[in-house]
Amino acid sequence: EGKQRYNHLNTYYKEKFGERTLKICIDAGFTCPNRDGKLSTKGCIFCSEKGSGELIKFSDCQITNQITNFLNSYRGKRANKFIAYFQNFSNTYDTLENSKNKYDLALNASNKIVGLSVATRPDCITEDIAKLLASYLDKYDVSVELGLQTANEDIGNLINRCYSNYDFSYAVKILRKYNIDVIAHIMIGLPNETSKDIKDTVEFINNCDIQGLKIHSTYIVKNTILANMYYKKEYIPISLEYYLDNLAYVITHLNPNIIIHRISGDAPKDLLVAPEWNLHKKWILNGFDKLLKEKDLYQGKFYK
Repeated sequence: EGKQRYNHLNTYYKEKFGERTLKICIDAGFTCPNRDGKLSTKGCIFCSEKGSGELIKFSDCQITNQITNFLNSYRGKRANKFIAYFQNFSNTYDTLENSKNKYDLALNASNKIVGLSVATRPDCITEDIAKLLASYLDKYDVSVELGLQTANEDIGNLINRCYSNYDFSYAVKILRKYNIDVIAHIMIGLPNETSKDIKDTVEFINNCDIQGLKIHSTYIVKNTILANMYYKKEYIPISLEYYLDNLAYVITHLNPNIIIHRISGDAPKDLLVAPEWNLHKKWILNGFDKLLKEKDLYQGKFYK
């Protein structure tokens, strides 16, 4: 193994909670202003009908059932502590009362739950939502995952994310004011991307007060605008090598205190169109470790 060359989430959880801690992904039936017509009906170009939690089968919003089923499955035996992770779409995009009800259901479903993690959009964060989330801090670890994807506003428009960099940094400010950890989500390989875009995105993240980062490669799933672009040859998926090189750039230029929540996004096998290497998580993780070792790279090595 040797030393860890970047801050792994598992290690961070172990130190924080004293033992192995896993996430339970929950589909709580939220939608998104980029889908329900408030901003757009199309969603982001890489997002399919079910949002990012493709792997969850939706069942009438039975939050408690989802947790119980998880804890009773083989996965539930792999740890004693868990984080309720609201994954699909924008999990703060509802009335405060409905959101609170959903979070409460999850947190009360089992005494093994030690944290609440909520994935959402920057433009779905308000002072009231931050207050609601902060109300759980006395008993739970609370974090919010915000999509940024890129700091290039033109690419932001192209992928139809429908919010600005300012919206992102403003949301971070509100959450940090209430002491809530923020995990940013970025993608490598978006259409028209240049190495300057990657550089600018890392710089932007370093200038925001964020505690965690999720890095994904851009992959194409069926029934998305990105898939149409791919079929029309308007978008070429990136190679594994390109991904690993840019991943190394991001990690080495990143604030060394940020926790890396993941470096690969898992596309559902039955929906993936391209690139094929996305299905091989081992290739990504091992390839990255090898690259860091060979070049003696580590998180924050070139951080200024």
